[in-house]
Amino acid sequence: MAKEEIKKVKKATNKKKETKKKKNSNIPKESYLKRVGKELKLVKWPTAKEVLKYTISTIVFCVFLCVIFMALNLIMSLVRGWVA
Repeated sequence: MAKEEIKKVKKATNKKKETKKKKNSNIPKESYLKRVGKELKLVKWPTAKEVLKYTISTIVFCVFLCVIFMALNLIMSLVRGWVA
């Protein structure tokens, strides 16, 4: 009885392996780099003006945050000086 169960399990695993092989056979045989090239052609790349605009806005935002944190640090040090 145990031998029959083992045979059933082996048959089931063989069927799973066969189905996996069939699924993989439908994948196109293109090289990886060709598929990457196709995907990169679909990307909308920013123009030089857009890159400049985003760069300037990022720098302005960083300077703004720097000023805020410097002001908070100054305020905290003044409050600490009053309390201590």
